[in-house]
Amino acid sequence: MTKREKLLSKLLEKSKNFTYNELRSLLNGLGYKELTLGKTSGSRVAFINENTNHLIRLHKPHPSNKLKRYQLDFIEIELRNLGVIK
Repeated sequence: MTKREKLLSKLLEKSKNFTYNELRSLLNGLGYKELTLGKTSGSRVAFINENTNHLIRLHKPHPSNKLKRYQLDFIEIELRNLGVIK
């Protein structure tokens, strides 16, 4: 099982320990690039897939680096709707 497959499995399991860094790694492996929205963007980030122009926007988790359940649900729905995951 590749690192990407392990991270995807962890995302789909809705692990309470899924971190922002793991999300960044997973999305990078799926062809997404992280965008920050300028110096005053705060915790808002976007990931764009330059091949499909699909955009995923979310807030970085803080003070912890762990993503919340609703964020994991949102990311799963976005990836399923695009057909990245089945």
